[in-house]
Amino acid sequence: MELALFDLDNTLLSGDSDYEWAQFLVERGVLERAQYEAKNDRFFLQHKEGRLDIDEFLEFQLAPLARHSREELDEWHGEFMRTRIGPMIRAKGIDLVQRHSRHGDLCAIVTSTNAFITAPIARAFGVEHLLATELEVENGRFTGKPSGTPCFRQGKVSCLAEWLSERGQTFASFSASWFYSDSHNDLPLLERVTHPVAVDPDEILRREASARGWQIISLE
Repeated sequence: MELALFDLDNTLLSGDSDYEWAQFLVERGVLERAQYEAKNDRFFLQHKEGRLDIDEFLEFQLAPLARHSREELDEWHGEFMRTRIGPMIRAKGIDLVQRHSRHGDLCAIVTSTNAFITAPIARAFGVEHLLATELEVENGRFTGKPSGTPCFRQGKVSCLAEWLSERGQTFASFSASWFYSDSHNDLPLLERVTHPVAVDPDEILRREASARGWQIISLE
């Protein structure tokens, strides 16, 4: 059996679900445009440049979830899926996931975006296993804090190792391992698999992939 791992934002999707969720809440009037839009743009730029403070970002991004009931959030998320995520789902991304599934590979999406946002997206791609930044819950409501290690940069490697351990597996359990990503932030995990694949990569990852002889593909 082989292991197939997929980044989500700007890889299987043609955009960033984290960024789009905040913009969606701004446009719905849930968040104040002047305050949140500027911060959202700043964090998005920091992520692209590889200097994102994940703790600061999560404090910003998760706070709105704590102010509303799960029922209200789920209702908004349904609209978010229809209006924002649906148009960003790449047909070639679905084909890629299905190709690995038909091959009998163990497939998982590995994303820094939190599990509330991404769980329905993973289901839309037909991927059963999701490794994402988990959220703290008390009395059925989100607290606005992460739970455990954020699934970001080296944290992706840690979250994957923990998940495989729970399954009684390691990287050595697989004849081959694949990871598809667009971002240089994912270099720690790309370096761990036998088949790192740069998908429509950012400039830094494109240079690294070219220098290391990694496969570069487009899902556009």
